Amino acid sequence: MTDAQPNLHRRRLGLELRSLRKAAGLSLDQASERLQLAGAPALSKIENGKQRVPPIALAGFFEVYGLTDEARKQKIRSLASLASSGKRTNLFDQYRATVEDPFGEYLHLEDLASKSDVWTQVIPGLLQTRDYAHALIERSRQWQHDRQIQNFVDLRIARQESLRRDPPMHLWCVLDEAALRRRVGGDAVMKEQLAHLLEVTEQYPHVAVQVLTFEQGAHAGVDGPFSLLHFPAGPPVAVVEPMTTSLYLEEDSDIGRYETAFNHLRSEALDVAASRRHIRKLIKDCYP
Repeated sequence: MTDAQPNLHRRRLGLELRSLRKAAGLSLDQASERLQLAGAPALSKIENGKQRVPPIALAGFFEVYGLTDEARKQKIRSLASLASSGKRTNLFDQYRATVEDPFGEYLHLEDLASKSDVWTQVIPGLLQTRDYAHALIERSRQWQHDRQIQNFVDLRIARQESLRRDPPMHLWCVLDEAALRRRVGGDAVMKEQLAHLLEVTEQYPHVAVQVLTFEQGAHAGVDGPFSLLHFPAGPPVAVVEPMTTSLYLEEDSDIGRYETAFNHLRSEALDVAASRRHIRKLIKDCYP
């Protein structure tokens, strides 16, 4: 086992193992001795998510802590499998010169996610056409030269493979109507983009788009866009992206608020079929 920067899954695994130790009534010193680790500091690193635990080593923890619940064992094994993956994803390695490490963490999470719930006021990256992505990224004004813009566009398009992998990531997007009407890149780009939305949602049953129309007025997403990433094991993570950083929220109270907000947005938006009709009408009326 080697030292590593903490990630969300290692922290979750560490919390589970700490909970087991405390339930067994063992101190760090007592547990580390029985686990034959190099003292309490080594176990503390594991419990704080700073050191990986190979899934094969879990049997020792289960025995020392007296865990017999098979369902909980499987949950912890699943977490360990996710946490032991040290990869940043090939995408991060490929585009390391373009993206900063905090976004590398997002790529890692997106690669592991089984589902993403998204509320957004622009077309989400996983559903963007290349021309729409280029126009949007170019206007963000955060890039120093054209090569950087092109690299980030390439990365955004490459991320869409998550919808085609086996098994694919499920995507449920509630989309502000403003995203459909704001002419990013001009009429031709928007017409192609909206047609692409229809094509993707028709081609992939695991992708759903709902439109939150202007008629709804004030809504649960007025504070800004967010996404909820769900994983095969453990609770989801809420991702909020202010202008200068990304926030990854894991506390139950935070997750609960964002889940409630997303459920309200989903219930207030047009259903999937009505959203498709709405998009078709916009193409006809706004982008002939």
